[in-house]
Amino acid sequence: MTITFAPEEILQTIEMVKNENLDIRTITMGISLLDCSSDNLLKMEQKVYDKITKSAERLVNVGEQLEKRFGIPIINKRISVTPIAIAAAHLNSDGMVKMAKVLDSAAKTVGVNFIGGFSALVQKGFTNGDLALLEAIPYALAETDYVCSSVNIGSTKAGINMDAVLRMGEIILRCANLTADKDGIAAAKLVVFCNAPEDNPFMAGAFHGVGEPECSINVGVSGPGVVANVVRQNPQADFGELASLIKRTAFKITRMGELMGRAASAELDVPFGIVDLSLAPTPIVGDSVAEILEYMGLERCGTHGTTAALALLNDAVKKGGAMASSHVGGLSGAFIPVSEDAGMIRAIEDGALTLDKLEAMTCVCSVGLDMIAIPGNISADTIAAIIADEAAIGMINKKTTAVRVIPAPGKKAGDRVEFGGLLGGAPVIDIHNFSSSAFVRRGGRIPAPITSLSN
Repeated sequence: MTITFAPEEILQTIEMVKNENLDIRTITMGISLLDCSSDNLLKMEQKVYDKITKSAERLVNVGEQLEKRFGIPIINKRISVTPIAIAAAHLNSDGMVKMAKVLDSAAKTVGVNFIGGFSALVQKGFTNGDLALLEAIPYALAETDYVCSSVNIGSTKAGINMDAVLRMGEIILRCANLTADKDGIAAAKLVVFCNAPEDNPFMAGAFHGVGEPECSINVGVSGPGVVANVVRQNPQADFGELASLIKRTAFKITRMGELMGRAASAELDVPFGIVDLSLAPTPIVGDSVAEILEYMGLERCGTHGTTAALALLNDAVKKGGAMASSHVGGLSGAFIPVSEDAGMIRAIEDGALTLDKLEAMTCVCSVGLDMIAIPGNISADTIAAIIADEAAIGMINKKTTAVRVIPAPGKKAGDRVEFGGLLGGAPVIDIHNFSSSAFVRRGGRIPAPITSLSN
């Protein structure tokens, strides 16, 4: 498939890259590990390492070549693999930790930023492999540098596995405490999903689904600065006009993303999967989703009207992306990761944005409660209740939702954590003091909604 660009489109793209922080946020290679299983752990470790390093040996180099060829930054080169709870279902928890270290070693060898897929899908219950992986998560994330983990605890079709939700509250707290000297950073590499997509290129939730091919290239594009500039330049546009302007911008960004993805696919001789058009902010000033909402007319993100503004933004981005490509997938919309968005951080510090408001915003955006620092003395039951609320939004609304919260050991609301790099830093946000323990400890599964009966 050939993608052609008019001269004015090329000039517009150069302007976006130069002045508006447009970039390819990630080129992620998905790799199936289903053929790597072995009863001999050492043999399996070698097979996994060899497959990853052989498949992705040119990924970073090709990414760098494409940056030079097209003049468009590619911020991250990443890998996702088959959920390890499936690919290594016969291992115990110690074996799972060893497998995480193999993934970490392979990632370092090929030079990628992160490797995702230390994952389990437990929306209807646990296999032995799932249980082993869940037990291993805190140690795997604390003892590796580049491994990311995700667990899907619910779906519109299955309902919400509350036993898994409770367990994930305990696991998140354990991850944070094992890395207390680094502000609980292990928890920043763990996300809990409802309706997890199989082709998501973004971390920490990327995994290579069992319905995916042997290997594929998925691209994540990001352009909050570009969209913010369009909104800022049109203060008098009504909502219909504003939505059209955002759609046109998303169209251009998506075309650029598919161009880069197909070029990478051709160079690596790997099938092209999807382009994920997600407005993923960074801590850099001018690369903020919160600022887009403020340019729409809100004095500060989090005030009344924020959810409506975000709904318009998310819908326009999806429509523009869908018109530009037949291969839009992943999450595709607007992300609101607090520690990675300078505008979100400012809004929390000013008292405009709370955890409750962030939850309301997740009803209309791409994912969920993301990169939020919470007090270190929080209980596992309260974390589980936060997960349950977010999963319910996803289950009922047939959308992906997620929770990536970081208990900050030894810190309280108003204190600050620092993770560095794209993960940024953020103030610790306040939570409710009333208990949810009796609710989350009922056990069992919240049934799927009536809307799940769609056949």
